[in-house]
Amino acid sequence: MTSDVIVVGGGVGGLTAAALLTHRGLRVRLVEAGSRLGGKAGTTYVDGVPLDTGPSVLTLPHVIEAVFDEVGLPKSERFEVIELSPSFRYVFPSGAEVLFHHELGETFASVESSLGARARAELEDYLSYSRQIWEAAAPHFVMGPAPEVSRLLRGGPRIWGAVRQIDALRTLRSAIKSRVKTPELVSILERYATYNGSDARTAPATLGCIAHVELGLGGFGVRGGLRAVVSALERALQRAGAQIELATKVTGLLFSGRRVRGVETTRGTFLAESVVLGADLGQWQGSFPSGKVPGSGETASMSGYNAIFLRSKAPDPMPRLAPHTVFFPENYEKEFADIFDEGRVPEEPTIYVCAQDRCHKTQSFPDREPLFTMVNAPALSSSRSLPGAEAIAERIRERLVTAKLLSAEDELVWSRSPSDLAREFPGSGGALYGPASNSMMSAFRRVPNRLPDCDGLYVASGSAHPGGGVPLAVQSGRLAADCVIQERTMG
Repeated sequence: MTSDVIVVGGGVGGLTAAALLTHRGLRVRLVEAGSRLGGKAGTTYVDGVPLDTGPSVLTLPHVIEAVFDEVGLPKSERFEVIELSPSFRYVFPSGAEVLFHHELGETFASVESSLGARARAELEDYLSYSRQIWEAAAPHFVMGPAPEVSRLLRGGPRIWGAVRQIDALRTLRSAIKSRVKTPELVSILERYATYNGSDARTAPATLGCIAHVELGLGGFGVRGGLRAVVSALERALQRAGAQIELATKVTGLLFSGRRVRGVETTRGTFLAESVVLGADLGQWQGSFPSGKVPGSGETASMSGYNAIFLRSKAPDPMPRLAPHTVFFPENYEKEFADIFDEGRVPEEPTIYVCAQDRCHKTQSFPDREPLFTMVNAPALSSSRSLPGAEAIAERIRERLVTAKLLSAEDELVWSRSPSDLAREFPGSGGALYGPASNSMMSAFRRVPNRLPDCDGLYVASGSAHPGGGVPLAVQSGRLAADCVIQERTMG
């Protein structure tokens, strides 16, 4: 049977597109290579206990709620966000520590207490600037269709006014340093470039809006973990009535001229009038009519090394351990050069730690607490090799033992390298977010949700417009679904 739409990949973008298109009356088949849904919002099991292996902070939950509202998912089948206070603990080699909170006023007070009144004033000023960027950028460059230079040229005063306000002609680093002189705050704010795998030295200052999104609009925990978001999207998909094919790998795309006709899979040929790609495009290198993968010429975003340790709760329950902790190195600026210029793992990387039970109100083990950790690294390249996962995990352990978050006896139960990520997600090259946003034209170079050189082919993932991260991947799914409906309506 020919479907109206085949969605390839069960990440949050693909799940969203499939649920919305099915709800809007189309016959949809979702094809997923793995045995579970969720994509990079993954889960591993330790002694039967589920632990998140992907994103650990949720922003913009209303973007996902809008999907549930449209498909009619009952409130009881959704997920619950958790306001965290404190939320982040930032630790510096100087001994300085700063706590951030859900309530912005508490964050300002904490910054003043730890770093002084000038630092507070700098953060207040920067977040006001960050909010202005978000309010100008969100309608035109995030929530709306993929930006095109031609659309800007005919967009008129409203869009040109927004372009001026998003500060795209400066780098993020220069914008931060023009307003912020406190070194610790500079590091905290530059780190937001890594939220979509980019380089603070070259990324446009537009990415400064991420600070407002997390601190002003809120970065939340999710009761039960981020896997609860995936489960709710899966329920929305099932309620809509889509057909789901697990353990079915798509090996090629079928075209008649420039019109897509379906997909080849490990279980045979599936035909459809439209195909939505909810996965990394690089795995279908030979399938596109042009012979070139869309977006393949761009710099890949960062990858990362992950490890989960089980920390003993006795005798010290670590009451000072925040849901999220970041340990900065002596020279944070060098980290970007190591990753993007030298293609190597930083010698002294920034270490991110998520105390999952505290973040997501889970009770994983009676006597042990899971700590999910991450250090940034370059994506894979044919010209270099990277260390294995366990080697970096032991470097993380050494730093966390010194910081008294772990003991030498605490167990490493899971680890992943960029090579592991590349094997798990073919075509990604180990990159977490698709192309990096490392130039002022990055927004115009992202893969659009409707591929212009292929009729009936769409993209719904974090590697396409509007970008990486759970809410933006969900929005990518919505925009792809809108493109499908628009093209079908136009005939």
